[in-house]
Amino acid sequence: MPRKKSSDGAGLGKPIAFRLSEADRAAYLEKVTRSGLTQSEFFRQAVLTNRTQVIARPSASPERRRLLYIFNQASNNLNQIAHRANSDHASGNLSEATYEQLLNQIQMVSRYLKATLAKVE
Repeated sequence: MPRKKSSDGAGLGKPIAFRLSEADRAAYLEKVTRSGLTQSEFFRQAVLTNRTQVIARPSASPERRRLLYIFNQASNNLNQIAHRANSDHASGNLSEATYEQLLNQIQMVSRYLKATLAKVE
């Protein structure tokens, strides 16, 4: 997955480091965990928006996490199939009709996965 771009489009390229005592580190990590954000996202929200209270994201249910894992795997496989179909079509090894039919089927499976995920809390 590509890195997020900052609002000015420059990207996230310059790291910031700081030291904490063990107690402060534990408190920081506890807040990060409760927020549901990464350490970087948490720090950026707290510092750049002058917020000292970060609202926690609701945690996903075990069923939703499992479905997300399975759907990510399936999406990866669909992407590989689409890439292969595109290569074969470009080289003339796959007819136009077969290529379009395959892409339509991939899109249908993708829509089905997204619709199913929307129904799980």
